[in-house]
Amino acid sequence: MLALFCESIIHGCMTDRRFTILLVDDEESFLSSLRRILRRTYGEGIDILLASDGMEALKVLHDNAIDLILLDLRMPMMDGFEVLREVQKTYSLVSVVILTGHGSVKDAVKAIRMGAADFLEKPFNSAEICARIDQFYKLWVLKRENAQLKEEISFTFGFEKLIGNSQAMLAVKRLIIQAGPSNANVLIQGETGTGKELVARALHYHSERRHKVFVPVDCTSLSPTVVESELFGYVKGAFTGAAGSAPGLVRAADGGTIFFDEIGELPLAMQSKLLRVIQEREVRPVGGAKTFGVDVRFLAATNRDLEKEVAAGTFREDLFYRLNVIMVAIPALRDRIEDIPTLARFFLDREYGASETPGISEGALACMENYNWPGNVRELENVLRRAAALRGGQSIEIADLPPHIANFTPEESRSAGAAADARLSMGDYEQTAIRQALSHSGGNRKKAAEMLGIGEATLYRKIRKYNLG
Repeated sequence: MLALFCESIIHGCMTDRRFTILLVDDEESFLSSLRRILRRTYGEGIDILLASDGMEALKVLHDNAIDLILLDLRMPMMDGFEVLREVQKTYSLVSVVILTGHGSVKDAVKAIRMGAADFLEKPFNSAEICARIDQFYKLWVLKRENAQLKEEISFTFGFEKLIGNSQAMLAVKRLIIQAGPSNANVLIQGETGTGKELVARALHYHSERRHKVFVPVDCTSLSPTVVESELFGYVKGAFTGAAGSAPGLVRAADGGTIFFDEIGELPLAMQSKLLRVIQEREVRPVGGAKTFGVDVRFLAATNRDLEKEVAAGTFREDLFYRLNVIMVAIPALRDRIEDIPTLARFFLDREYGASETPGISEGALACMENYNWPGNVRELENVLRRAAALRGGQSIEIADLPPHIANFTPEESRSAGAAADARLSMGDYEQTAIRQALSHSGGNRKKAAEMLGIGEATLYRKIRKYNLG
């Protein structure tokens, strides 16, 4: 067991530096002997530093990241007790093992009471010292891995990408914290570009399923001819080309979370089948007779007013109520303009790095805060990327902004605000946003899609849907 663990040290661990030991003893021959034992056992898998007295030990501690100290108590000038006292005061995360001669166990016990982690009585053999070191190394590895994992999870799935401290965004974050631990289904409502998938991922991260899979499903990209097999899987021979079997996206999310983005785009026939899956917690693949139980949390998002869709008969009422157990409404960017400076800094830092990030003039920032942002946060990101790339100086100026933002008038802003006060449906607002983008781009659909922060194919589909062509 010891050999296997030593081999893991030799091959390194998941950290950015090696485990470092400081050996402190005034007997040079003992230091050399102990270093040879450790080097013979661990090779280059650990770093070993030496100090021949207490003063030198504190200097090494000051200049290096130390994880474990093997400390002799009896030394001239500054003994081990004084070193231990300073370590406890200044380097409290460093573990200390006391090395004591025969008959000095009483001193070792005193050192333990002062904060030492363990003690070894001289003389000791190589197996004994390495067994003690292994224990501290394992603990060090676990702490490093846990810290790394927490950092990665926090950045990727926590609130770090849900930028903004406006009251509207703080309310969303509070609701995520409350709703996250529940297994209840959640419906996320917000305009295009507001960050609905980020909210879904944050809900997953704050749930007990955070270490399981998160499966996003873009309902706008599912072809009507294959949507059932994509979601629920199929068995071999179920249709032409089905040379094998596939589990489908719902079963792939077993134990975790599945997120249906733009659930309003799902065909009615599939809505009824999805409803059955949610109710029965089981899936039957296309062409199969056997059903498979699934343990999945269902999240869905939409930019439509689903209640109006239900009234119009284009969305199933029973599915709506199954999904809408908890509703999270994401504010539009025009309703939280105080977050624009923070969002701008985040996007520019990510694009250029904190040291190279261009500034933004007060005039340019005022223009951005005055604009109504039909494409929301996604449009802001695209505008900033363009402005930063085309800027003439160190900072983004008004002239670097697209003309439709640089020349946006207060009358347009008030008009957009009045429209918002009238509580237009998501579909009504989409039509308005698309018309504005097409107008500002001179009818260029590619540019209009970029302004809105959506793909060209999505824009074409919505133009046909709303008969705007």
